[in-house]
Amino acid sequence: MTTQIDLSGLKCPLPALKTRKALRDLAPGEQIRVICTDPLSAIDIPSLLSDTGDRLLETKKQGGRIVFVIEKRVANCA
Repeated sequence: MTTQIDLSGLKCPLPALKTRKALRDLAPGEQIRVICTDPLSAIDIPSLLSDTGDRLLETKKQGGRIVFVIEKRVANCA
């Protein structure tokens, strides 16, 4: 099951901050679907994932919304 958070109406930097917080609650390999309306989220969310190491599986525009599907990174075994 994929977790979903609707961040419609929130402006930068709130979508990225709330996405970061939601990712902390996921187990490695779990997915989250993030819905945003702020056009800057198209830049901010991928930038966040670059920092966290989590994986962006899909980005799509639906009407005035941007939908991201993200997978929580799986820790490397050393």
